[in-house]
Amino acid sequence: MIGLAKVIVSSGKRKTAIARVTIKEGKGRIRINGVPLEILPNELSRIKISEIFILAGEDFRNSIDIKVKVGGGGFMGQAEAIRTAIARGLIEYFEDLSLKEKFVLYDKTIVSGDPRRTEPKQFGGKSARSRFQKSYR
Repeated sequence: MIGLAKVIVSSGKRKTAIARVTIKEGKGRIRINGVPLEILPNELSRIKISEIFILAGEDFRNSIDIKVKVGGGGFMGQAEAIRTAIARGLIEYFEDLSLKEKFVLYDKTIVSGDPRRTEPKQFGGKSARSRFQKSYR
Protein backbone atom coordinates (compact mmCIF):
# COMPACT_ATOMS: atom_id res chain seq x y z
CA MET A 1 0.00 0.00 0.00
CA ILE A 2 1.24 3.47 -0.88
CA GLY A 3 1.89 5.81 2.09
CA LEU A 4 -0.87 8.35 2.38
CA ALA A 5 0.07 11.99 2.97
CA LYS A 6 -1.21 13.48 6.20
CA VAL A 7 -3.82 16.20 5.60
CA ILE A 8 -5.50 18.18 8.38
CA VAL A 9 -8.56 20.40 7.89
CA SER A 10 -9.43 22.86 10.66
CA SER A 11 -11.53 25.99 11.05
CA GLY A 12 -11.61 29.17 13.06
CA LYS A 13 -14.20 31.88 13.67
CA ARG A 14 -14.08 35.49 14.82
CA LYS A 15 -17.24 37.63 14.83
CA THR A 16 -18.72 36.88 11.38
CA ALA A 17 -15.46 35.78 9.70
CA ILE A 18 -14.94 32.07 9.07
CA ALA A 19 -11.59 30.58 8.01
CA ARG A 20 -11.06 27.04 6.73
CA VAL A 21 -7.47 25.76 6.70
CA THR A 22 -5.92 22.76 4.95
CA ILE A 23 -2.49 21.70 6.23
CA LYS A 24 -0.33 19.14 4.42
CA GLU A 25 3.32 18.26 3.99
CA GLY A 26 5.23 20.80 1.89
CA LYS A 27 7.86 23.53 1.71
CA GLY A 28 6.43 26.26 3.94
CA ARG A 29 4.00 27.97 1.56
CA ILE A 30 1.02 29.81 3.03
CA ARG A 31 -1.75 30.96 0.71
CA ILE A 32 -4.79 32.95 1.82
CA ASN A 33 -7.57 32.88 -0.78
CA GLY A 34 -4.88 32.11 -3.37
CA VAL A 35 -2.60 35.00 -2.29
CA PRO A 36 0.75 34.26 -0.58
CA LEU A 37 0.99 35.52 3.02
CA GLU A 38 4.05 37.66 2.17
CA ILE A 39 2.11 39.86 -0.28
CA LEU A 40 -1.11 40.18 1.71
CA PRO A 41 -2.21 43.83 1.33
CA ASN A 42 -2.79 44.66 5.00
CA GLU A 43 0.42 44.64 7.06
CA LEU A 44 -1.32 44.51 10.43
CA SER A 45 -3.23 41.35 9.55
CA ARG A 46 -0.04 39.83 8.08
CA ILE A 47 1.73 40.38 11.43
CA LYS A 48 -1.26 38.99 13.35
CA ILE A 49 -1.22 35.78 11.29
CA SER A 50 2.56 35.30 11.42
CA GLU A 51 2.54 35.53 15.26
CA ILE A 52 1.61 31.84 15.23
CA PHE A 53 4.82 30.86 13.44
CA ILE A 54 6.98 33.09 15.64
CA LEU A 55 5.56 31.28 18.70
CA ALA A 56 5.74 27.80 17.18
CA GLY A 57 9.13 28.17 15.49
CA GLU A 58 10.33 28.22 11.89
CA ASP A 59 10.94 24.45 11.78
CA PHE A 60 7.16 23.89 12.10
CA ARG A 61 6.45 26.29 9.24
CA ASN A 62 9.06 25.02 6.78
CA SER A 63 7.78 21.43 6.74
CA ILE A 64 4.14 22.14 5.78
CA ASP A 65 1.99 23.92 3.21
CA ILE A 66 -1.09 25.82 4.39
CA LYS A 67 -4.07 26.72 2.21
CA VAL A 68 -6.65 29.09 3.71
CA LYS A 69 -10.15 29.98 2.54
CA VAL A 70 -11.65 32.88 4.47
CA GLY A 71 -14.82 34.92 4.10
CA GLY A 72 -17.11 37.25 6.00
CA GLY A 73 -16.29 40.02 8.43
CA GLY A 74 -13.60 42.67 8.09
CA PHE A 75 -9.88 42.25 7.48
CA MET A 76 -9.00 42.07 11.20
CA GLY A 77 -11.75 39.57 12.02
CA GLN A 78 -10.55 37.46 9.10
CA ALA A 79 -6.94 37.66 10.32
CA GLU A 80 -7.93 36.44 13.79
CA ALA A 81 -10.09 33.66 12.31
CA ILE A 82 -7.13 32.54 10.17
CA ARG A 83 -4.85 32.68 13.20
CA THR A 84 -7.21 30.47 15.23
CA ALA A 85 -7.66 27.97 12.40
CA ILE A 86 -3.91 27.66 11.76
CA ALA A 87 -3.13 27.26 15.47
CA ARG A 88 -5.71 24.48 15.86
CA GLY A 89 -4.45 22.80 12.69
CA LEU A 90 -0.80 22.91 13.81
CA ILE A 91 -1.67 21.37 17.18
CA GLU A 92 -3.58 18.57 15.45
CA TYR A 93 -0.97 18.04 12.69
CA PHE A 94 2.07 17.80 14.95
CA GLU A 95 0.14 16.25 17.89
CA ASP A 96 2.14 18.49 20.21
CA LEU A 97 0.50 19.63 23.46
CA SER A 98 3.45 21.87 24.38
CA LEU A 99 2.56 23.89 21.27
CA LYS A 100 -0.96 24.40 22.64
CA GLU A 101 0.48 25.52 25.98
CA LYS A 102 2.68 28.10 24.20
CA PHE A 103 -0.31 29.51 22.32
CA VAL A 104 -2.55 29.68 25.41
CA LEU A 105 0.21 31.26 27.48
CA TYR A 106 0.66 33.99 24.84
CA ASP A 107 -3.03 34.62 24.08
CA LYS A 108 -5.96 32.52 25.31
CA THR A 109 -8.16 33.37 22.31
CA ILE A 110 -5.74 31.86 19.76
CA VAL A 111 -6.92 28.31 20.42
CA SER A 112 -10.29 28.73 22.14
CA GLY A 113 -11.76 31.60 20.12
CA ASP A 114 -13.58 34.71 21.27
CA PRO A 115 -17.34 34.36 21.94
CA ARG A 116 -18.13 38.09 21.69
CA ARG A 117 -20.58 39.06 18.96
CA THR A 118 -22.25 42.34 18.02
CA GLU A 119 -25.46 43.14 19.86
CA PRO A 120 -28.53 43.35 17.61
CA LYS A 121 -30.26 46.70 17.03
CA GLN A 122 -33.33 47.35 19.17
CA PHE A 123 -36.32 49.64 18.65
CA GLY A 124 -36.25 53.30 19.71
CA GLY A 125 -32.82 54.15 18.33
CA LYS A 126 -30.42 53.80 15.42
CA SER A 127 -28.18 51.16 17.03
CA ALA A 128 -28.09 48.60 19.86
CA ARG A 129 -27.62 51.02 22.77
CA SER A 130 -28.37 54.54 21.49
CA ARG A 131 -31.84 56.01 21.71
CA PHE A 132 -33.53 58.85 19.85
CA GLN A 133 -33.59 62.02 21.93
CA LYS A 134 -36.84 63.42 23.24
CA SER A 135 -37.76 66.96 24.14
CA TYR A 136 -40.79 68.12 26.15
CA ARG A 137 -40.33 71.88 25.99
